[in-house]
Amino acid sequence: MKKHIHVLTAALLSLIFIPAHAQPGMRGGMGGSPSGPRLGGDMAKIFGENTAYSANLEMRTAGGSGGEVTMPGKLAYLEGKTRFEMDMTEMKSANMPAQGAAQMKQMGMDKIVTISRPDKNTTCIIYSGLQAYVENPIQDADAAKPASDFKSEVTQLGKETVDGHACVKNKVIVTDKAGKAHESTVWNATDLKNFPVKIETSESGQTTTMLFKDIKLDRPDAAQFDPPAGFKKYDNMMALMQQEMMKRMGGGMGMPPGQP
Repeated sequence: MKKHIHVLTAALLSLIFIPAHAQPGMRGGMGGSPSGPRLGGDMAKIFGENTAYSANLEMRTAGGSGGEVTMPGKLAYLEGKTRFEMDMTEMKSANMPAQGAAQMKQMGMDKIVTISRPDKNTTCIIYSGLQAYVENPIQDADAAKPASDFKSEVTQLGKETVDGHACVKNKVIVTDKAGKAHESTVWNATDLKNFPVKIETSESGQTTTMLFKDIKLDRPDAAQFDPPAGFKKYDNMMALMQQEMMKRMGGGMGMPPGQP
C-alpha cells in the first residue's frame, strides 16, 4: 500500500510542478513549484524607500528552456517580509500539462499562499484547501541580505506611461559587496513616490517582467505574514502529498485498475 502511495505521489508531483529556473524577481519553490516573487536583497534596492505596500502583480518570464510562464497574484510586502497569493488555475505555461491545473484543484492545492521571512530565514508555502503548509529555509542567500548590502546606479532612459501612471524609465544596476551586478529596466511612477510599477530583467537568456497594479502604499497587517494557526506543518512537499494521498485512499479513492 505504501509503495503504491509513493509511486502515485511522485507521478502527481511530476505532473503539477514546473521546474524552477533561477531568475531575478521570481523564484521556484520546494519541489519546483512556483512560489512567487523574490523581493528581498538586491530586488529590495530597486524599491527604494517603498518598504510597505500591497498590489496585484503579474509576473511573466519568457525565453530559455523554461518557455513562457505568466502568473498573476496578490502581493503584500512589509519591511522584507513578502506574501503572495496565487491561483494555479490562472497560471499560463506551455510546460504545464493540460491536466495539471485540474489535478491541483482536485487535490485542493490550486490556491497557494507563499510567505518569505528573511528575518526568520524561512519560506512557507500554504495550501488553504488542505489547511497545511510546507516550511523550509530560504534557499536564495541574496534574498536574506539587507538592502544596505547593495549599491545601485540609476541612469534615466526617458519617460513613459504605464497602466495610467506617468513614469520615469530608468536603467538600474544593483551590485553586491562581491561585485556581482544585476541590471534591470525600471518604470518609476511619479505619482506613487517613485514606486517601480514595472520591472524588466534579462539574464541567462530569460526575460522576467513584473507589472504592479492597484498599488496601495499603506502598511499591510503584520499578522498575514505568519502561517494560519491550526494549519498542519510539513517539512517537504513529498510528505504533504503522501499524507493527502493516504487520506483519499482511506476515503475510498481506491487503487488504479489492475493494482493489488
